[in-house]
Formats: sequence, structure tokens, C-alpha cells
Amino acid sequence: MKRRSLWVAAPIAALVAVTLPSASAIGSPAKSPNSTRSSALYAGRPWLDPHRSASARAAALVAKMTLDEKIAEVHGVGYPLFADPTTGYAGKIPANTRLGIPAVYLADSPLGVGNNSTGVTQWADTAALASTWDTQIAKKYGQAYGAEQAGKGHNVALAPTINILRLPTWGRSPETFSEDPYLTAQQAVSEIKGIQSNHVIATAKHFLANNQEVQRSSINVIASQKAREEIYEPAFKAAVQAGVGAIMCSYNQIGGSYACENADTLIGTLRDAWKFDGMVMSDWGALHNTVKAAKSGLDLEMPGAADDSNLGPIDQLFGSYFNTKLKAAVQAGDVTVAELNGMVEHVLTAMFRVGLFDHPLADPATVKGLDVSTAAHQALSTSIAEQGTVLLKNARSVLPLNSGRVGSIAVIGDAARNPLTAGGGSAAVTASSPVVSPLEGITARAPGASVSYAQGTLGTNPLPAVPATAFGSGLKATYYASVDLSGAPVASETVPDLDYQGNPAAVSTTSPWSARYKGTITAPASGTYRFSLQAGAYATVYIDNKKVVSFLPTFEPTQNGLVQLTAGAHSIRVIVTPYVHKAVTVDAFAVTAGLHLGWQPQENLLVAQAAAAARTANVAIVVASAPASEGWDRSTLALPADQDELISAVAAANPRTIVVLNTASAVTMPWLSKVAGVTEVWFPGQTAGTAIASVLFGDVNPSGKLPVTFPASDQQGPARSKIDYPGDGTDVYYSEGTLVGYRWFDSTGQKPLFPFGFGLSYTTFDFSALKVRRSHDGYEVSARVANTGTVAGSEVAQLYVGSPSSANEPPHQLKGYTKVALRPGQSSVVRLSLPRSALAAWMNSDAGWVVAKGKYTLYLGDSSRNLPLQTSIRV
Repeated sequence: MKRRSLWVAAPIAALVAVTLPSASAIGSPAKSPNSTRSSALYAGRPWLDPHRSASARAAALVAKMTLDEKIAEVHGVGYPLFADPTTGYAGKIPANTRLGIPAVYLADSPLGVGNNSTGVTQWADTAALASTWDTQIAKKYGQAYGAEQAGKGHNVALAPTINILRLPTWGRSPETFSEDPYLTAQQAVSEIKGIQSNHVIATAKHFLANNQEVQRSSINVIASQKAREEIYEPAFKAAVQAGVGAIMCSYNQIGGSYACENADTLIGTLRDAWKFDGMVMSDWGALHNTVKAAKSGLDLEMPGAADDSNLGPIDQLFGSYFNTKLKAAVQAGDVTVAELNGMVEHVLTAMFRVGLFDHPLADPATVKGLDVSTAAHQALSTSIAEQGTVLLKNARSVLPLNSGRVGSIAVIGDAARNPLTAGGGSAAVTASSPVVSPLEGITARAPGASVSYAQGTLGTNPLPAVPATAFGSGLKATYYASVDLSGAPVASETVPDLDYQGNPAAVSTTSPWSARYKGTITAPASGTYRFSLQAGAYATVYIDNKKVVSFLPTFEPTQNGLVQLTAGAHSIRVIVTPYVHKAVTVDAFAVTAGLHLGWQPQENLLVAQAAAAARTANVAIVVASAPASEGWDRSTLALPADQDELISAVAAANPRTIVVLNTASAVTMPWLSKVAGVTEVWFPGQTAGTAIASVLFGDVNPSGKLPVTFPASDQQGPARSKIDYPGDGTDVYYSEGTLVGYRWFDSTGQKPLFPFGFGLSYTTFDFSALKVRRSHDGYEVSARVANTGTVAGSEVAQLYVGSPSSANEPPHQLKGYTKVALRPGQSSVVRLSLPRSALAAWMNSDAGWVVAKGKYTLYLGDSSRNLPLQTSIRV
């Protein structure tokens, strides 16, 4: 399930508006001078005694529950947003008043309180949070975000997303942290502790190997045990060790079994190996079999259904397996009472440990209209966006800009007025106040400068439909009762345009069907034409027998193409074939039936206007965006629509061009050598423009580091074959093994556009004096970091370890990091802990984790490709 002065670390703590207990204190028995009196007080209901352990309280409560009460505790009662879109939460378990069990309200999203809640902060995204490489600010975010969930009456937060960014094109990149398991684990654990300090259960999701949206509900992931142990599981293991209350299992299959019905992962890994005793919940609609799920380690079905004897449309979509079906399975002996008791105990243990019984929240209905987005929270979001901004290029020190001297600024791009500030799908968050656009932020920050605006592009949204007049007498449509235009046509007609909803009437009762549209399209003038395409099927548009644009379901919801056309008529042919695979409907909620062909005649005119504006300005700032959302993956690393062409044209007109990338993950940059500066701002939340301007004008010195490798092209990186991504329709093979992200680039010698961990500053730093000494559980690594520049700034010291060849590991892997703020000329010794366990590698199912004998090389620097210091240890 689905953000002002030069920054220093100290003030961050003041940004959180509430005083909260430490995460370690939650669920711990309170000290009492009179435990006997306490026991007497709760004699009739010992599970309400806060002095008992969470597991003991859960066991005592389960012993008093009837079968129906137990069943009621392991499934939700439907998807509330279907009945009332303003409900503000995604699922619910009703209260049990007889036994004093509080209601459970579960709410999205990792980027803020979701599910159409109002009066909440739309935070800078998780990619920005990861880019801070700062566990303290991650914890502050968790505390503030958890406080907003609690303020809305939600006691289970469906966050964080901690899946590995296997490929930078994954649609859920705004929600997750990194391609690296260590960075993901460290940042996520800090966030989890912050969330649960509010007595709100955090949910680590989606377990396991949920790394693509294409066919996510059915695809079977085939990954080696070593890859699972070293890449895809560590963040979840760290979350369990940190006391996370809930784990959400994913839609996909792993090794032939659905993730929510997989005894190997849910029992073998979570329960037996990691000793997790909290709740395992399903993603919404991820169940397929009642008995298998119950016996394989699932505790809670979501969203479930209150009455599964007569399911409505949305309940049919998600299914219902743990209501009457589970009760019948228990009564028949297919699921034992002991197994059901265990499921209920896990749910209740999480509730007791995090404090849901002892710290009840308001009913969400009574606080629906409450504004919990405080000024302090918005300031923290701005700080995350600022600290997460990554400076990728700064030729001739074009940045920071001097507002008193810059004179004139041309701000260009549709995203400059309409930035992307949050993810989509279940990650969508409604901002508590109007979003501050980059144009507004820049204009406000430079009151003495002349700021002009040129749109330059119509952006990434669907273009206006090609009018019927452009098709003359219409298009001949020929329909076939097949998936590939084979066989005899079943119908034909002349249609006026290519803009319809649903299926054509001629094939409304035919399934499957495919179609061919043929005719002419008239260009009113010569120039570059941009076409956009949306469809509920595979669709390809050919003009003059040249492919102009294709639509691939479960990739971008709007796909674009550019073509040069001379004035006059051109042949056009459109092929439509069905989107067919065995996944359930929720797999493709981004795909809607119908066809929409849009166009922008003479697209080059908008680009020319932008170039003209840039030519007369002292500095040009182009804001370029790339949407990302649950439900679909990006089909390419290229910026969508005509933004690459726009940037190239602006850079040709003004060498002092700065590109602000408003993307959730890596993009290619064919124009990189032609521009002076590049910043990556991710999806920066509702105060986007304020944060962007603060960095551009030097109020904040950028200190962000990339949590993901930026490839130089779509051909770089792992998973270049179809079986490796998106799969063959049934299976997807993780053939790269552990070589994900920078591990692949370092192992193959490919040179990325920007390496993992990279990020420039307005000052310079030097690393020296690398030392290592033994500690009680491994080693302590120290080094001196010096600010050798002229302004204050923060640097991230990154520790990588290379293992002996017998360990069969990548050349080096991140094992530690710390961020240090330094004044000009100041230096500081940083210390990093390297436990012996961090040297272990997964060998096989028999040997398990082994610290191989031999030499380990320790590297320290500021990115995975710039490691000037090294030393070694022998084990």
C-alpha cells in the first residue's frame, strides 16, 4: 500500500512541537512502590495492568476472548474511504468494549498523514529524508509525523516503506530510502523510534522483495538466499530489532508463494530467526487463501470486511478471508485454536508494547477537522528538504546566487509553478496550506532582482485531445476478437477522433479485443509536435509509418513522444492491444479503460520563448520534474515530455543555466555538460519553493548525499534483460544477486553519471588521519574531517568495507556514516563503530553468516567513488 540561516545541527530539536517519551520507554513496565496494590486493582482484568509485560498482558487477554472476539481482532471491517472519502484512515478494527480493547485506526502514508486527511503536513519525501544521511533528523521527522497521526486519532501508521530501490525507475521511489540496505536501515530505524514515541504503531513495509509496480500483485520474485539476506532483508531485521510494532507483507510472490502466505519468510525468518512477536498485517487485498495465510504467519487481514456474506464492489476488489472463512476453518480444525490464539496475541502484543491500551487517542471522527500541521512541523519539513537537497554540479561557482547582485533571473518550466511535492497512490498527502512553488520561493527570496517566468513546456500532464478537425473525415476503426489483430475483423466503423472512455461500443461485449485505427492527421503548421497518450491497453501511434509514442500499462499514466511535422496531411495508424495478465485488479489501478491522444502543435514555440527569456537574463533557472507513484513504474530514466529539449535550448541561450531537478529518483542528463549548475530537490513537500530558494541563494549550504546511483543511461545498471525486469509475466529473476546499485557499478566497472553518496557543497572538506582500533564488539574507526573552505557547512563521512575474496562480496559496501557540521577552518575527529557482525557475509543455508578469515580493507570518504583514505584489518 499501499520541509534560515546557514544550517547547523543544534536547532533541529527545537522544531518538534511536542515533548515525547523515548521509544525505549514505551511499553516498559512502570516502577511502582506497591505492586501488590496494583495487582489487586487489575485482578479482574490483568491485561490492563501496565506493570505486566506486553506478551503477558496479551496472553491474559486472549484467554478471556470468545471465538468471535478473536476473529474480530484479526481482520478489518472494510475500506472506509469508499463509503466516506473524508474518513481520513485506510482501515479499522472496532473496539471491544466488553474487554476494554481499543479500536485500531490504520492510516497512510510514509510522506504524511494520508487518506484525504486535512490539516496535516505534506512532508518532504523519503528520498529527501534519506539524502540527509542524518539519523537525528529522521527521528525528529518520525516524532513529528507520529504526533500528527496521533492528533488525527490514528494509532497505526502505515509507514515507513523500507524496500530497497532495486531499480531507480520504481514508482514508489518517493516513499523508500535507498538502494543500500545499511543506509535504509539506519534512517528507517530512527524514524520508527520517533513514530512509536507517540504511542503510534509504526509499520515496516512491504515484506518482502516488493521492488516493482509492474505486475506487483502476481509476479513471482526469484532471488538467491544471499541476495535476500544481504540486500532485501537487513532493513526489516533492523526494524524488528528496534521494536517496530507491525510488519506489512507485500502483494508479490517470493519463491512461488504469495508474500502474505509465505511460511518461509513470515515464520522461518520473522518469527523463528528474528523472534518478531508483533503483528504481521497484509497489504490491502493481498490474501488469496484463508488457511494458507493463517498457517503461514499472517495475523491481520486488511482491509477485511464487516459482513462478508454480501460483499460490495470494493470489498470484492480486496477480498475477505479472515472473517467467516477463518471462523469456519477453525471450527473445522483446518486452523487450530492455538494458531488463531497466536495471531491474536501478536496483534495485541504490538498494541500493548507501543501503548495503545494505556494511552488512548481521540476517535478520528471527533478530530477530523483539527489542524495538526504546526508551524514547527512545517519548519522541520523545510529543513528536511533543504538538508536533503543534493548539489550535483556547480561549475564556476554559479551557486549560491547573490540576490543583491544577480540582477535578472529567468525562471523556466511548468514545474516552477506546479512542482511535484508528494508521491501518488497511498502516499498522497493533502497539504495543510497552499504549496509554495519554486517561482514563488525564488521571487520572495530575491526582492531586488528582476524575476521573469517562461513556461517552456506544458509539463507532464495529458495534452489537449487532438481535435476531430485534424482527422478530416475521420479514422477507420477495425476491431478483432483477438489480442493481436489476428483473425477476421468482427466490426469496423469510422470514428471522429481518438478520445473516448471505456471500450468502444462495437466491442463492448467482446473479450479480448484489439483494434487498428487508420487515417490522416493534418498539421496546421510546420514544427515540432508533441503527442501524449493514455490508454487502458497497450497502444502505439505511428505517423508516416514512424513510431511516435507508445503506451505501456503499469508504466507512466501519460506517455509522450516528439516528432517533426511539416504543414499538411500525414498518415496515422494506431494499434491497440489488450492489457492481459493474471494479476488482480489492484495491480493496475493506474490503468483506466479508454484512449486519449493529445497533442501540442508547434511545441517548439514554447521552447523558443523560454530560450528568449533566458537569453536576456543574467541567470536562468529551469525546474524539471518527473512524476512517480504507487501503481506504475517509469519506463525510462529520461525526463518525461520535452524537458530535455527545453533544458538544452535554454542552456544554449544562457551558459549560466541552473537546473533544479524535481524528481524522486535518478534521471539521465544529456544536457549536463552545457549547464552551469544542477540540484536534486526530490519531492520537497508543501514548502518546496522556500527550501529550494534557501539553497539556491546560500541561506543553507547543501549537504545532501545521493541515496541512489544516477546511471549515465538506460543501458547502465543491473536488470537489463526482460526476465530480470519486469519479468516474463510470471517470474522476475534477480539475476544480479547482491549487485544492486553502486555494488553493480563497482563490480562491473561502469561509470555512473553520479555515484552513490555523492553531493557537493559551497565549501570544501578534507579527510585525514584514518585510524582503527579494537572495541568490545569489533572496531572503532576514526578520521579527521576539516572544512577547508570559506563558509560553514556539513559533510558526511562514509565508511565502506571491502571483504576477502572468499566472502564473495562486492568490492566495498557501506558500513557506517556520520554527519558533521563545521565552521570555516574547523576540523573534527569523527568516530564510527564497526561491529564484528558488520564484517559477516551470508555463505549458505548451512553455514549462515560467517566472518571470513583474511584482510578487510576499510575506506573512508565522501561517496562510494571518492574514498581517499584506506587502511586494513586482519581477521
